[in-house]
Amino acid sequence: MRKIIHLDMDAFYASVEQRDNPSYRGKPLVVGGSPNQRGVVAAASYEARKFGIHSAMPSVVAMARCPELIFVRPRFDVYREISTSIHTIFKRYTDLVEGIALDEAYLDVTENKQNIPYASTIARHIKTAIFQETKLTATAGVSINKFLAKMASGQNKPNGLTVILPEGAIAFVEQLPIEKFHGIGSVTAAKMHSLGIHTGAELKERALAELTHHFGKAGHYYYKIARAEDDRSVEPNRVRKSIGAETSFAQDLSNVGQMLLELEQIASFVEQRLKQHETRGRTLTLKVKFSDYRQLTRSKTMLAPISELDMIFEIAKALFESIDLENRSIRLLGISLSNLDNAKQSQVIQLPLFKNGSTTF
Repeated sequence: MRKIIHLDMDAFYASVEQRDNPSYRGKPLVVGGSPNQRGVVAAASYEARKFGIHSAMPSVVAMARCPELIFVRPRFDVYREISTSIHTIFKRYTDLVEGIALDEAYLDVTENKQNIPYASTIARHIKTAIFQETKLTATAGVSINKFLAKMASGQNKPNGLTVILPEGAIAFVEQLPIEKFHGIGSVTAAKMHSLGIHTGAELKERALAELTHHFGKAGHYYYKIARAEDDRSVEPNRVRKSIGAETSFAQDLSNVGQMLLELEQIASFVEQRLKQHETRGRTLTLKVKFSDYRQLTRSKTMLAPISELDMIFEIAKALFESIDLENRSIRLLGISLSNLDNAKQSQVIQLPLFKNGSTTF
């Protein structure tokens, strides 16, 4: 049985800006593009979140919700430097560290360098070291697999620590509202509600065949997490093959003009992520999911890699206009870039198998 920690920095980009500029502290702030430049929110301070502002929101919408909102351009070089320091702290305890983003990572501490028996103790040590060395806070979740650790870290933000013990895993999942599940977005949650599924317990009652009928391949994932099962390994050398973003709409879109506006905002967020990772891509893929959950993709490969908003949107728009909508409405749009120009081949380290037995947290 594994011991997994999920570490998530608290409002990372925004917290760095508030740390480095005292005049920003205690004020609603977002990191991202300005409203008059088709900007998108990359991160929001907790003061801004009180106004319902969140990442991936168009900056013009964020400004409308909070007119006194402070906009700060991202400093990805600074964020990367801090992230490197944080990962150095992780490596004091384990080499099995899977970075998800600059501010988020999974750690497998089943066998750790300091032979500490409790994963929760390691999480406390890491949180303390991060604050002492960076003056920033992090929230940790600890459990027996990646799904549960991720869910735990979302329970007590900011600066929290939540442990889901093996014997409490099923009960935790059963009481969880379905919209709180990692991997279930607002649109999928709404469909589950229409099927009478509101909690983990109700999701667990549904057969695999029923879930795959309604949700396709994702039904297998929903079936397993309803039982607190997740056999994914922590992959320290996972190679990033693509960068993208997608949006599920609370209400299906039927107006083409609105679809293109949404597509432009998604393109802006993709550009921001490409800058964050200092990369470009040659293959752009457009993803469209219709109201009946049928899905299609269209791709185009360029001679040279791209990363600029105008080019990303122009190509995505051309791909979109090649689709015969047939008066169908759309519930999801996505854009991704692959064939990244800095992608490196790397061998994935496989975790060793551990025998079943008592596990302390």
